[in-house]
Amino acid sequence: MHVLILGGTTEARRLAEQLHATTQVTSSLAGRVAAPRLPPGEVRVGGFGGAEGLAQWLREHDVDALIDATHPFAGTISFHAASAAAEAHVPLLALRRPGWVAAEGDDWHPVASLQEAADLLPGLGRRVFLTTGRMGLAAFAHLGEPWFLVRSVDAPEPPYPPRMEVLLDRGPFTLDGERRLLRRHRVDVVVTKDSGGAATAPKLTAAREAAVPVIVIQRPPVPAGVPVAASPDEAAAWLAQFSG
Repeated sequence: MHVLILGGTTEARRLAEQLHATTQVTSSLAGRVAAPRLPPGEVRVGGFGGAEGLAQWLREHDVDALIDATHPFAGTISFHAASAAAEAHVPLLALRRPGWVAAEGDDWHPVASLQEAADLLPGLGRRVFLTTGRMGLAAFAHLGEPWFLVRSVDAPEPPYPPRMEVLLDRGPFTLDGERRLLRRHRVDVVVTKDSGGAATAPKLTAAREAAVPVIVIQRPPVPAGVPVAASPDEAAAWLAQFSG
């Protein structure tokens, strides 16, 4: 059985680790991170050339099942995967870690996009901890007044906000570390995507403790009709129905 995992997430890597001993696994990475943590099995880096290119790849490599385990905000590739899977007649599953849930004391402000977050931001704070990744900074580039602390794995490229400090780091992050970061930089508002998972969740607890508001960008929807698994174990159980 040949499984193609559209990866780049912790869940994708863990699923590849579970499967590679008994299954032919190919993991596809977008190539946006300079030094990604590679999963076991075969790895390809780069795009497919849209939905048609992905469908052709599925057919040429005799793929039996496709797992979309990309980042919850990598919306374009998810819709390409749905189109390609339908065209190539390959079963498709979306592997998505559960989103975060607000707790008592949280001051969350949900928005639908980076642009909405940028519009809301000036009314909430002036010292911003921005954890939306380096690819979305253009949405905040026109804001000249707030100061931004931007945390990302790789250095961002312009356009980005004029008053900005970059912190290159990769999770998981600790609660004590996030508490110190908010205090040291006098952060008064946090902007994040609802990525879910435990690796970056401590910033939300630290913000709650410090009574710091959090702008939470909501996830784009999974394509209609695509089944969803919440964990690598659930994905492996879904795959088992095709292994006989």
